[in-house]
Amino acid sequence: MQGVYITKSAKFLPNNPVSSEEMEEYLGMIDGVPSKGRRLTLRNNGITSRYYALDKNGKSTHSNAQMAAIAIEKLADENFKISDIELLACGTASPDNHMPSHAVMVHGELKDSAPLELISPSGSCCASMQSLKAGYLSILAGNTTNAIVTGSEKLSSFMLASNFEKETERLAELEQNPIIAFEKDFLRWMLSDGAAALLLENKPRPNSISLKIEWLDIRSFANQLETCMYVGADKNADGSTKGWRDFTPEEWLQKSIFSFKQDTKLLGREIVPVGAKYLKEILDKRNIDVNTIDYILPHISSMFFKQKMYDEFVRLGIEIPLEKWYTNLVTTGNIGSASIFIMLEELMNSGKLKPGQKILLMVPESARFSYAFSLLTVC
Repeated sequence: MQGVYITKSAKFLPNNPVSSEEMEEYLGMIDGVPSKGRRLTLRNNGITSRYYALDKNGKSTHSNAQMAAIAIEKLADENFKISDIELLACGTASPDNHMPSHAVMVHGELKDSAPLELISPSGSCCASMQSLKAGYLSILAGNTTNAIVTGSEKLSSFMLASNFEKETERLAELEQNPIIAFEKDFLRWMLSDGAAALLLENKPRPNSISLKIEWLDIRSFANQLETCMYVGADKNADGSTKGWRDFTPEEWLQKSIFSFKQDTKLLGREIVPVGAKYLKEILDKRNIDVNTIDYILPHISSMFFKQKMYDEFVRLGIEIPLEKWYTNLVTTGNIGSASIFIMLEELMNSGKLKPGQKILLMVPESARFSYAFSLLTVC
């Protein structure tokens, strides 16, 4: 079977980096009061800057589809034109609209593109890895000779203070403290915007770094674990969820149904051990010696989890020294499905990679606990 190679990568981070002290200038203050949870959350997650596709008036500067398209266009060069794309797979957790699909909207932004095959994985952080697997399998099967895969997010628009005004007004009317629950406030200080794109081809590029995809495994544990991160729904006391269609339009605003929410207790209890156990199964199944891994790129939502993940790996006999862990969370923030590709783009273009090195990609998804792992070889 022929190989599949990542031959080029590109990213787009909108506007200027936003410091931690500037965040509420862009997102606003809920009920006009600075968030009590902001400093605590930032202290734990370690993020010092992030990117928003917004101006300081909360107005959009780019759509999700536009950011993905800009990243894709950066892949074009003398060896590859946008009109050469055979398959476009675009993953996201934050499409600009429910329909048409995200990949269709991205395709519409590529004015130099020809008609082509599209795939639109949706969901959360693993959506980009699902796109990668779609492109990988298409080339491996001989269906196409190339594919472009993307991960992109516009999460800032969910975090604007204006989205919570009706909820705080209702709480005040009920003579309750008009402060939104921590499960909603928490994610306002975690998430960021941006896009990245990878070009996959059926042969490596001469005279430049290419990455061969050795394997890519994805697994959901939704049959075992309840929903952890959600939007467009509310969570019931028994762990089940109630979707937005079962609320009235008034309740959509009063309960901030379309905000991002996370069950932080469930996250802390399950995200590390379940993912580490799955990686152990993969390594044993594929008979991989972890000492041969030169870099691990972990998509983590918070630096709080880095040491915990490392310690759990060691407990299971997976010792990958921390100096091999490569992350840019501190400077770019958590960009959901785009994060893993943005990390990979930075590493590919860092000048650090040497032929024969092995790179392990790790993407946990807390939405209802899915995990993706992939091994790449530098060539």
